[in-house]
Amino acid sequence: MASTEGLVPITRVFLASYYDKYPFSPLSDNVSRLTAQIRSISDDLSNDFPLDQEETLLASEAAEQPPNKIDENFWKNREQIEEIIFLLESSNWPDLVRKQGTADDAHLAGLFGQWKERFQKTLKTLQFFQSRNSEFVFNMVMTYMPQDFRGTLIRQQRERSERNKIAEVDAVVNSGGSIRDRYALLWRQQMDRRRQLAQLGSATGVYKTLVKYLVGVPQVLLDFIRQINDDEGPMDEQRRRYGPPLYSLTKMVLNIRLLLSLSLRHFETRKLEREQITVLEEAVDVYTSEFERFVEFLGEVFANSPFFITAEAAGAMGGENNDYREISVSAGRTYEVSLTVESINSYIAWDFSLVQGKINMDIGFSLEYIDSSGQKMMILPYKRYEADQGNFCTCMTGNYKLIWDNSYSSFFKKVLRVKVDCIPPVSDSATSETELQGSD
Repeated sequence: MASTEGLVPITRVFLASYYDKYPFSPLSDNVSRLTAQIRSISDDLSNDFPLDQEETLLASEAAEQPPNKIDENFWKNREQIEEIIFLLESSNWPDLVRKQGTADDAHLAGLFGQWKERFQKTLKTLQFFQSRNSEFVFNMVMTYMPQDFRGTLIRQQRERSERNKIAEVDAVVNSGGSIRDRYALLWRQQMDRRRQLAQLGSATGVYKTLVKYLVGVPQVLLDFIRQINDDEGPMDEQRRRYGPPLYSLTKMVLNIRLLLSLSLRHFETRKLEREQITVLEEAVDVYTSEFERFVEFLGEVFANSPFFITAEAAGAMGGENNDYREISVSAGRTYEVSLTVESINSYIAWDFSLVQGKINMDIGFSLEYIDSSGQKMMILPYKRYEADQGNFCTCMTGNYKLIWDNSYSSFFKKVLRVKVDCIPPVSDSATSETELQGSD
């Protein structure tokens, strides 16, 4: 188990500084130019031929602003790439192209084959990127987990859950589900992974059966996995920095698919003109090359990105975690934190350590419950610590008090670095399986 002593999760300010070292070279101007040209050709076709239901949905999606999440855009690109590969299967070619009766038809058949190979290569690049990032985040989390039955149990649960997810996808495919249906399921599964990751960070939800064992898990790790996907958290800096070029590529691939769909469906009535084919050919080349460049670039950024930094580094950049406070407890005095718990199965969590003092200096710590009549019940008996991390699942609503006691000291004050959380209960997932996997 790797040590997290003295570490805090990455902050948005720190990530901004880190990303300054990795500026992304702007996309080629051809991306916006070709996207506009392709959309114009599609609009001309749709004016003459009514769109079917799927094409109407696709046209609407291509005209809208792409989603703002990095990983959601990657899944959207992956879906469209697979749809395009399907369209380019020879079985979906117009009869004239399959027969290759003319030189133009033979040329177009050759282009279709080349485009399919380009998109297959791009798909493999994206699949590798997503798989590697998922394993990287999970393995990083497990590095800081206690290397005993707790880590083994979580690994086994994850493997079992992933097998179940694969079976769900297979069931959709075997029942005749479309590529869109399959990716709708894949995205729901990705959201399940996020929720499960947050639940582990909060030690709640489907992890409530493990919570009494999670005291040995570093609090900094729980903080990190709870906040990693927050909309306003550190990863929002990633979206702000690298989202715009990805959004442009998402719009481009949606429009490429729309034009291909319209062109193939109406090929017998109106063949694409040579100039239009040239535009589409250039668009395929620009999209696949620029998308692969972006994926490879972001892979390097992710591979080198830190997840934890020292508290000193965070503070030096103005990004120290405000949840932690330094408290001076004078000799002969106590420091108390009172919490009002409104829901049972909430979690009271603490993380504290002495940040100055002599060798072997410690401080008393206890946790008690006060009922409506003022009666006290000891939850965690008094004990002296140099540092401690832990959490407690509440079985009663009401007032709780955490007490740090320096009353036994006659001369020395104690300086605490302390964090206290009261985490409301998280609803269980519909499935009893649990797992971990990273995202954006």
